[in-house]
Amino acid sequence: MSSAVLQQDIYSLLVPLSEHRLLVPRANVSEVTGHRECTSIEGAPPWLLGTIAWEKEAVPLISFEGAMGRSTPDANARTRILLLRTLTDALKVPCFGLVTHGFPQLVRVNALVVARDETTQWPDEGPVLCQLRMVNQTPLVPDIEYLEQQIAAALSGAS
Repeated sequence: MSSAVLQQDIYSLLVPLSEHRLLVPRANVSEVTGHRECTSIEGAPPWLLGTIAWEKEAVPLISFEGAMGRSTPDANARTRILLLRTLTDALKVPCFGLVTHGFPQLVRVNALVVARDETTQWPDEGPVLCQLRMVNQTPLVPDIEYLEQQIAAALSGAS
């Protein structure tokens, strides 16, 4: 057996936001679709934009920036919706939508091209697990489980 380290590539998407990029495993993405109007939810926090119709389901649509406590950017011609598969049973639907500000880019990630970036500290309780350094990018890794819990809590508190 050789002493070479086995390299495993993970196909991922670099998802453009207004000020950051997210890095999401491709296997976690159901679909990327064009922006569409959503049905608002009375009493929901500003980051929970409403629901959109997807495969006969009304799935929640969020602003990641808003979930981080920042202002929710306006939609424009480049705005897309990334539909992320749920990881827990917190939501009663198979996915939720996340507004992007451009089309996600497919990338292959492995231990040779990615490392943790410790320059910014993120709260333990929040939508960001960590920040990475990849060549000339510093994408954020979203905490999908946290987002699902926050969406579920917001939906149960909305009227």
